[in-house]
Amino acid sequence: MSDIRNKFDSEKDKFMGRAKETVGKATGNEETELNGNIQLQKGNIKEKFGNIKEKISKKIND
Repeated sequence: MSDIRNKFDSEKDKFMGRAKETVGKATGNEETELNGNIQLQKGNIKEKFGNIKEKISKKIND
């Protein structure tokens, strides 16, 4: 269950980050653009961490 929640959270962060980044670019607001980029990267990191966790748990279970 936590794997699904982690995947959802990472996808949500990536989606919201892209949206904020786009709004920031469209309005010329560098702070919003930067915050969007940070949230996008946060989502990417969560996704990679989740993948690593999944691989480790598979190795342990084998």
